[in-house]
Amino acid sequence: MSSNEITFAQAINEAMIYSMEKDPKVLFYALGADDPKRIFGTANSLVEKFGSDRVFDMPTAENAMTGVGIGASLQGYRPVMAHQRLDFFLLAMDQLVNSAAKWHYMFGGQDSTPITIRLIMGRGWGQGPTHSQNLQAWFAHIPGLKVVMPATAADAKSLLVESIFDDNPVVFLEHRWLHNQKGDVAREPEIGLLGKANVIKKGSDVTIVAMSYMVIEALHAARALEKQGISCEVIDMRTVSPIDWKCIENSVTKTGRLLALDTAQQSFSVSSEIVSRVSTTRFSDLKTAPFYMGSPDYPLPTSFGLSEAFYVRAYDVAEKVAEMVQRSDIKLDELKRKNDVPHDVPGDWFTGPF
Repeated sequence: MSSNEITFAQAINEAMIYSMEKDPKVLFYALGADDPKRIFGTANSLVEKFGSDRVFDMPTAENAMTGVGIGASLQGYRPVMAHQRLDFFLLAMDQLVNSAAKWHYMFGGQDSTPITIRLIMGRGWGQGPTHSQNLQAWFAHIPGLKVVMPATAADAKSLLVESIFDDNPVVFLEHRWLHNQKGDVAREPEIGLLGKANVIKKGSDVTIVAMSYMVIEALHAARALEKQGISCEVIDMRTVSPIDWKCIENSVTKTGRLLALDTAQQSFSVSSEIVSRVSTTRFSDLKTAPFYMGSPDYPLPTSFGLSEAFYVRAYDVAEKVAEMVQRSDIKLDELKRKNDVPHDVPGDWFTGPF
């Protein structure tokens, strides 16, 4: 199968083009769908290729625009709606939770709402408490919703195509730090990934389960630890609803140790649910107490200096793994990266592929 090395944002763009060419009922609309930036480049060329009847901007009315999409999906369309910040979508939670997620169940499976909602999340200097939230646990808690969180460019393309053609409503979460990441992406999307985790690195000492951007930090930590004799198995969840429990539990049975990483606050998170479930189903396999890591349980500070210390990075992950395997001799200096100036990516080194 032929492929190209492209960015995560370009992979999203390719998924949209592929889907809109395949089915004329696929629509795309957003705040900024046809502006010069085109939603971090993910909507490039769409209005030119498919016209303003299928690709269009919307007024700033989040609840209304979501209702429009749900109505269209009930009439046979497959709308894709995007918000440049997940936080903006909070005004439409009633439409998502009480309409889209419930429709199939309430009407006895006779109809469904195949709407895909792309929400961009993640940190960026100066965004502060109201523009940087990671609320995947909210969405995953709602029966009837699928929640997708790709970490690689290849998965971004394949999972977006699969989400668009799934008959369920899907919340598709893109971490903004991933948009510039490069990866090898097949021209034809791979179908069948939704609901299946990916063992992105095999190992024998510790299972690290991560989602979205935290997969990248997990890989950096695992590679540094591997040089010092600690073998980490890294699992990319891909979707947080449904969760691939079989993949996670089989890995923990092999390694006996579990560290779950989250992009969100620690309490009541997806990562805490993973630790809870594995503690119940694989208790006898555990060699040490499982652990989960995420942001502190308070809002993100706006200050660049404070926000740098707010998030879990590879150094923190490696330090915790070393503690779990009782290795006090580990040297982690190579993982101590510091950004000298504020910007919206981890650093100049961040190009991939990973």
